[in-house]
Amino acid sequence: MNEPSRQAWRAFRDLLLLLLLGLGVYLILPQITTLEHSLQIIRGMIWWAVVLAVGAQVLSYVGSGVLLRAIAATAGDRLSVTRATLITTASYSVGLVAGGMVGSGAATYRWMRASGTGPESALLAGWLPAVIYDGALLVVSIFGLLYLLIVHQLTALQALSFGLILLILGALAAAIMWGTHHRSQLASLATRLAGRWAALLRRPYSPGPTQTSIGRLFHAWDRLGGGGWRGPALGAALNTVFDMLTLYFIFIAAGHLVSLAVLLAGYGLPLLLGRAPLLPGGVGIVETSMAAIYTGLGVPKEIVVVVVLIYRFISFWLPTFAGFALIPCLRHATGGFDKEPAQEGDTL
Repeated sequence: MNEPSRQAWRAFRDLLLLLLLGLGVYLILPQITTLEHSLQIIRGMIWWAVVLAVGAQVLSYVGSGVLLRAIAATAGDRLSVTRATLITTASYSVGLVAGGMVGSGAATYRWMRASGTGPESALLAGWLPAVIYDGALLVVSIFGLLYLLIVHQLTALQALSFGLILLILGALAAAIMWGTHHRSQLASLATRLAGRWAALLRRPYSPGPTQTSIGRLFHAWDRLGGGGWRGPALGAALNTVFDMLTLYFIFIAAGHLVSLAVLLAGYGLPLLLGRAPLLPGGVGIVETSMAAIYTGLGVPKEIVVVVVLIYRFISFWLPTFAGFALIPCLRHATGGFDKEPAQEGDTL
């Protein structure tokens, strides 16, 4: 991609982010019916519950580290939970400003390779966590949607949005299943796509590294199918459960207890919607949809606004800023992205 194209993409990305922020403010501000009530809720919050919410969020990211460590273990590599957690946090922040899931996956790959793991586990770690997280959110969303359907609070827009997401995830699952059963065709397709991409960028291309990476990916996938999936699934479960606990403790801090059914109803679907492409971190979408669901379920608006904004600050903004702060630390500890020696089969 030449320099004018990069500048155009950056301008488009910044404009999109501003539009999303404006949309979020425009949609969420009308829900603050009485600003004074919201401020009173903040002043009267139970701060030990806020501390528990922060602690739960830290453990949620540790769950992500457990997932990444388990992926490394499937290929016989060793990676500490602490290093895996730092990589997950920093790579997510990279993805918010540089390429979304692709940028995040590339950063994860590089930092794992620089941490001593092999290309097989690093390649798998570049894309598998996102799929597992989406699967966990999908399960939670199904329970939440069933509850909304029972209490007659499921809107047509929510049902349509969930249907589209389910269609996309279903297509992705079908593609993965097809690839595992038609490996030669997938390898051929990947080689052709990589060759066309190199031609588009006017770069020389050799199919050898792509074929090597695909072979390593199949080998890692076989390990997962042989029982290696349990560790990553445990990590995703820890991440999701502790993230839900973060939201639950914030409700307690605001003085409003919610049932598990209500908590699930307003948690899964908004976060799943926020995983859609071109929505950095789901900014605006997560907040408004979560607020709309909880308000529809009878939670007072002033409490909803306070809870949702504090939850997003703890679960999204704080880790994002922490991730940016960790980037130079990881680069220094591993010698930087560009200082890693290239090895056969490294295509990211």
